[in-house]
Amino acid sequence: MNYFEEQKATINGVPYNFFCHVEECNGPGLLVNAHLHDYIEILYGITGVFDVYLNGNRHTFQVGDMVLINSQEVHQIVSLSEGSGQYIVIRFEPEIIYTMSQSVFESKYVLPFTLNNSTHQKVFKNFEIVSTFIPGMLQEILFEFINKDYGFELAIKAHICKIFLWILRYWHKAGVELNIYSDTSEELYKKLQIVFYFVSENYEKDIKALDMAKLCNMSYSYFSRSFNNVMKTSFNEYLNYVRITEAEKLLISTDLNITEIAMAVGFSTASYFIKQFKLYKNFSPKQFKKNFVF
Repeated sequence: MNYFEEQKATINGVPYNFFCHVEECNGPGLLVNAHLHDYIEILYGITGVFDVYLNGNRHTFQVGDMVLINSQEVHQIVSLSEGSGQYIVIRFEPEIIYTMSQSVFESKYVLPFTLNNSTHQKVFKNFEIVSTFIPGMLQEILFEFINKDYGFELAIKAHICKIFLWILRYWHKAGVELNIYSDTSEELYKKLQIVFYFVSENYEKDIKALDMAKLCNMSYSYFSRSFNNVMKTSFNEYLNYVRITEAEKLLISTDLNITEIAMAVGFSTASYFIKQFKLYKNFSPKQFKKNFVF
């Protein structure tokens, strides 16, 4: 079945990698049709009772409960209350807690939230979080987003990261085994770490997947398969992501033109750079510079 795929949020025409609002309803019935999106999503019950269907499985949440929805996880929400109901919605792109340029050892902590087939805990009940900072911080994220005071973007990102660190430690204390890397050896982690370091130091050069396979003393096919399995993306996509990230820095900190920046971060042509930038950021380098350079 093809589900509706929600597009990225924009504020005054500028794409944001997070978005917050309060969802409201009056009476029982279907509230949100089945859909998916790249965002990770957190729901927090304020009033009322709801069912959320995640990949076909039903979960109930109500006042004080927190729901965790993975990126690309099909979900639908139904109100069960006769009266009014409200819940906070916080959506954000995985890159807030995870970037492909970071250590593979760090990535293992956040992959459970980016895989749509992860079977981790979906609903944190009120009794699990009521005595923690979680409820207050969820309210604070909404407050920051609504008021948009100076530096609100940094505040929201910091709050989100703190919430996910709490979740991971909560599971760790409970002995939860996520099994994301159960079939991957420590030796493979170390080999891939060599690749990440090499790319971070040489992204502007002509780097091929075959070169990285040789660096890891692997065959090309085994390296490509292993990289895809662990990082959930191809090596070339990862390399382009690193280059785009570096290009962002140059766009906001230098007077280099688009062609010069493309060459500086390793793209062979300006047209390919622009195409890749649009693919990852949903707008052109020129629009990025216009919107974010002051």
